[in-house]
Amino acid sequence: MFKRITLSFCFIFSITSAAWAVDKEQDCVACHVQQVSDWQKSDHAKAMAEATENSVLGDFSGAEMSHYSQHARFFTQDGQFKIAFTEDSKTSIYQVKYTFGHYPLQQYLIEAAGGRFQVFPFAWDARTKENSGQRWYPIYPQEDIKSADRLHWQQPMQTWNGMCADCHSDGLTRNYSKNDNTFNTQWDNISIGCQSCHGKMQEHATQSQRSPLTLTKEEKQAIGHCLRAPNEKVASWQGQPRDPAGMDSCFACHSLRSPLTDGIKPDTAFLDQFSPSLLSQPFYYADGQIKEEVYVYGSFLQSKMFAAGVTCLDCHDKHTMKIKVQGNGLCLQCHSPETYQQNTHLRHPLNSEASQCVSCHMPETVYMGVDFRRDHSLRIPRPDLSVQTDIPNACNKCHQNESAAWATEQVKKWHGPTKKLSKEEQAFFDLQQQGYLPVAEHFALINDVNISVIKRASALMMLPNSVSQLSDIEVKPWVTSEHDLIRLAVAKIGQLLPINHRLKSYQSLLGDRYKAIRIAAANNLLDVGLQNTSLFRTALEELMTSNQVNQWRGEGNLNQSMVHMQLNDIAKAIEALSHGIASDPYFAENYINLADIYRAEQNNEKERETLVKGLNSNPKSALLHYSHGMYLIRQQEKTQAVSAFKQAIKYEPNNLQYAYVYLLALDNSGQTKRAINDLKLVIKQFSYPPQLLDLGLSFSQKIGDNESYHYFLNLK
Repeated sequence: MFKRITLSFCFIFSITSAAWAVDKEQDCVACHVQQVSDWQKSDHAKAMAEATENSVLGDFSGAEMSHYSQHARFFTQDGQFKIAFTEDSKTSIYQVKYTFGHYPLQQYLIEAAGGRFQVFPFAWDARTKENSGQRWYPIYPQEDIKSADRLHWQQPMQTWNGMCADCHSDGLTRNYSKNDNTFNTQWDNISIGCQSCHGKMQEHATQSQRSPLTLTKEEKQAIGHCLRAPNEKVASWQGQPRDPAGMDSCFACHSLRSPLTDGIKPDTAFLDQFSPSLLSQPFYYADGQIKEEVYVYGSFLQSKMFAAGVTCLDCHDKHTMKIKVQGNGLCLQCHSPETYQQNTHLRHPLNSEASQCVSCHMPETVYMGVDFRRDHSLRIPRPDLSVQTDIPNACNKCHQNESAAWATEQVKKWHGPTKKLSKEEQAFFDLQQQGYLPVAEHFALINDVNISVIKRASALMMLPNSVSQLSDIEVKPWVTSEHDLIRLAVAKIGQLLPINHRLKSYQSLLGDRYKAIRIAAANNLLDVGLQNTSLFRTALEELMTSNQVNQWRGEGNLNQSMVHMQLNDIAKAIEALSHGIASDPYFAENYINLADIYRAEQNNEKERETLVKGLNSNPKSALLHYSHGMYLIRQQEKTQAVSAFKQAIKYEPNNLQYAYVYLLALDNSGQTKRAINDLKLVIKQFSYPPQLLDLGLSFSQKIGDNESYHYFLNLK
């Protein structure tokens, strides 16, 4: 339910907050009374608020909550909302400064040093008692998050300013200062109001007279509309193709993405402000269903609805943000009731929850413990795929006591034999499951216009798993693609092109219309001799800025250091990594990269100090133990290296590389017989890979163990 994820993302959940409270937006109220009234009913209106009696929903009457080693008591004092929190055998009193969200949960922000606000680790379940709500609960129910943990509530991963703020207030800028590791975060309005979608609208607000928007019949016809003829099952758009850019302001928050700038501007394109995550493991299931907390963008772009030109505002009211019609009426706006609102299609009683279109086509997944969110890929349930793999299906989400095979048979009885996945769908499914495809199949999948662009782009991003090198002829159609995500994906895998091929069509991506693409291309053109060209210098500046706005956390510093390394500025690379370690000490990768720099400089002592410091902060990091083991091998400390590799395997037992190097280290330290015995214990776990079988044969020959030699030979 709650997983450790360290990639860029922001917390988004159903929310509601403070009332309309900013004087300068009262101008909107004067002329747009109904719109403001509708907005006040929305979750957006209550995204964040000062902690007052009107905004705080949690029980602060002395309620107490314990979770592993943590204990909290919630109370009021002098009109303020306080929390007495005990952890690490120490009790501190914190004041709640802001509420964060409203329903189905509400979180609370605590002021910390450096202008930070931290998200308290217990949330209030705002649902009714009948729905198991009205209680305090821990955000990470299965873990005891100690202070020396990256997910501890006082660490950067729980810092409101960086993780959450820009999507919960109008006109917010983080204003992070790397020099002193502080925030001076500012906003125009405390919650999500008119400005978040419409901009500041200064000229509009000063117009003395406004005419109502009236369109002639001809104008309406030019805009287009959705129509369904009496004999059609589904309506279709009539008119000029709809521009999906209208959803950019929605996607800015309802997506898993990395920010490229400080703050969100509603009049700026999504790809000029963010680089979105595409479809990959472990965030999505192999068929594209949502798995981790990925929000809406990645799922909706897979859907037939998106392909048909449907937008967010076709289903959601533009001001209340609630769905326009309750029940199946929402879908029946476009889908024929004569076909779809029938028992022959629904197969459940018409007045039941199971007969709701969303129950089958938009199943829910629970995030944040209590927040049920629907999958917006709007897919047909496929229990037959669940028989083959561990992916979920809508049928068994309700019929939990039945098997996927049972559900498959039910679907077969109702609708006939299940259609096999199309060739392209099967290829995408296989790619997501195994991580690679035969080269010809992989190229065919990327170029197949029968599947969604986001799936094609996701397949393109995974091309490094299937090929080791690309040519200009192969990438040119992608570089010049009309689809933005295709160009973004190829920009991100530019490392597969030899330098002389990067200087051909790929180089043109430096002048792409979208910043996300320019930045990705610049990142792969740092060392090819373009420093004196204006396009490169501009894109490089954008790249550096995108890293700077994220240097409050470990990943931003790691990315910035790699840019400096490519530019051969070692001092600045060390500075970025050192800052990352100081500001985000439980992010292991910065220690490893810094140690690698010291190794390249042949500074063994600093390399050792860095790795030991990293292990002291991250004793459960498999990668740090592995890196430490490699250092010990180079220092000829073979016995200690074996122990280090064993620790790496302990914390990441399914990593083939760790097992391989551990076995080599055993052999290298004179423990070949033990290496053979350990290899026999784990080789099945890794499905008998050829590199381990070859190790077994080599070790057996080395010590003349004929029995073991034939054991491994028979497994080949």
